[in-house]
Amino acid sequence: MTLSEDAGIELLQQLRTAGQLMQAWVTASVQRSDPGLHPAAAMLLGDLAMNGESRPSELAKRKMVDVSVISRQIAQLAAAGFVERRPAPEDGRAALVSVSERGLAELKRWRAKHLEFVRAALNDWTEEEVTALTDRLESMNDAMRRTFG
Repeated sequence: MTLSEDAGIELLQQLRTAGQLMQAWVTASVQRSDPGLHPAAAMLLGDLAMNGESRPSELAKRKMVDVSVISRQIAQLAAAGFVERRPAPEDGRAALVSVSERGLAELKRWRAKHLEFVRAALNDWTEEEVTALTDRLESMNDAMRRTFG
């Protein structure tokens, strides 16, 4: 495919705007519900719930950030009682992190709020339109991951 400069720039601008709008809403939502919990830590909680118990280094790789960033977020989540840490069986110096029952309950509450926001924003869209957009975004993200390496 040959992508024109105008089409490519417009796509990038729309993706950036969508990301900024979601981030602004997430930040405001998290600050209203728990002022001490950073939105990135909330996203990490969602990653752990989806992917299961993980080493901090695995989380950092999936989130494409330095392990020190993940360590700070894990500490914040652990202090709030949202995650549990245990030594890795094969190497007691390494830790494994998982979502606690309290974390799952909080994640469920956050997801309900997010879904409420998306439903309100897209209230005049059909289920098919949402599914089509989701499918196209997933394809685009897969292509970007392959290209990114």
